[in-house]
Amino acid sequence: MADAQLDLVAMIGSRICHDLISPIGAINNGLELLEMAGNAKTGPEISLIGESVGNASARIRFFRVSFGAAGDQLMGPAEVRSILRDLYDGGRLRVEWQPDQSQARAEVKLAFLAILCLESALPYGGKITVTQNAKNWQIAALADKLKVDPALWKLLASGSARNGLQPSHVQFALLPLIAADTGRQVSHQVTDTTLTISF
Repeated sequence: MADAQLDLVAMIGSRICHDLISPIGAINNGLELLEMAGNAKTGPEISLIGESVGNASARIRFFRVSFGAAGDQLMGPAEVRSILRDLYDGGRLRVEWQPDQSQARAEVKLAFLAILCLESALPYGGKITVTQNAKNWQIAALADKLKVDPALWKLLASGSARNGLQPSHVQFALLPLIAADTGRQVSHQVTDTTLTISF
């Protein structure tokens, strides 16, 4: 895919996330105002709405980095960990971001796409650890039980056919394309309990 096409896809992703984050934030603010004014009873209904809004907001922040335009911005470790914490805390899947230095948004984008790939193989939960050494990244999953679809993971090999790809698995097609634009190649290794993506 040409750079211009990748940029266009990323701008579409940014636009969608940008337009959705405002109304979701407004819903959250509305809930807070109702609670402050005493017009809303604290009960399971309000808790469910608040939890759903929080989950949607966290997912959009994550998608904005994963699928949006990267630009030349830097992302500090606190910001990255905040996004991951809001998305994964309290669930069966834990994500540990180890890099302590600010990273180019384009680098974080690749790591987030790799996390999405690994997430698809961890329906029963597990732990994902992100490490970075010089320019090399390793995103490793550890779980008691993995569910690896070989056809999906073949897509990480540059130039693999993408016929029949489902929207929920678009990260498998994007990761090698975006990595190739930065002069990198994506590889992965699988054992019974580990699954690692490197680039």
